[in-house]
Amino acid sequence: MSEKTKHIQSSGKRKSAIARAVLTYPAKGQIKINNVPIDIYEPKIARYRIQEVLGVINHPKVEKCDIEINVKGGGKMSQTDAVRIAIAKSINKFIGTKAIEKIFREYDEALLSGDSRRTEPKHFGGKKARARRQKSFR
Repeated sequence: MSEKTKHIQSSGKRKSAIARAVLTYPAKGQIKINNVPIDIYEPKIARYRIQEVLGVINHPKVEKCDIEINVKGGGKMSQTDAVRIAIAKSINKFIGTKAIEKIFREYDEALLSGDSRRTEPKHFGGKKARARRQKSFR
């Protein structure tokens, strides 16, 4: 009897970028971001940062998983960080052991919890969030 197909959904956020990942097991082991394979994803630094997450985990089941990621909003690196968080959360949910969670937390604390920093809204009395009109008493 063959193993039943598992589908696991997770999401990651960074600034205004939102990534939604669907992990499918068993499958061919492909990772696609907005229908682009990870091997040809540009820019290179973004590709390396995403592959970093997969390099940290050396579990045999992860190599037989397909991960489809849809990401929108934000800039390129913000999208990259959102994808990293979505992949890490889906792998953690799929394997579900404390050891995997510990590996992710030791490598980068933000992989499972995300980065809570957001842009500060503009306030009254200035052109930007922090800028104010200068006073001169001379």
